[in-house]
Amino acid sequence: MTKIQLTPMLDIDEIMQILAEVPDPEVPVLTLDDLGIIRDVNIDQKAGTITVTLTPTYIGCPATAAIRKMVSDALIDAGYPEPILKEQLVPAWSTDWMSPEAIVKLETYGIAPPGSGDSNEPKRCPNCGSNDYQVVSHFGATACKSLYRCLECTEPFEYFKCH
Repeated sequence: MTKIQLTPMLDIDEIMQILAEVPDPEVPVLTLDDLGIIRDVNIDQKAGTITVTLTPTYIGCPATAAIRKMVSDALIDAGYPEPILKEQLVPAWSTDWMSPEAIVKLETYGIAPPGSGDSNEPKRCPNCGSNDYQVVSHFGATACKSLYRCLECTEPFEYFKCH
């Protein structure tokens, strides 16, 4: 008698929940889901494969390899097969893809969230709420952020740039 190996069903809801909890390696208060980096998840039940499409925050982002590993590890650790990971560069990632929760999380964490419209400056200091600040450097700890100093509370703060 031949035994048939059945491929376990891949649960899209569970997979999406797992992926929604993967933190961003550069701003750990945010998840990849908060940032809108996870563009698509495709499941092939017959082949037993999961394909995850990711859009990095910008081409050449040094965190891309870490993000790929974290996504893969999260699914494998949950008992799913190693996913097929794809990058989608067009359309380019935009801060418009960030969830409203991401904006709140950034400000609570002490990083000024991206502004709206054409302005690429913070709305206010995330520490004291003042709109009196000056740019210190157009590049912060990562290329996605700029460094500012509040002229009211004198504290430095990072600003997550609009893209």
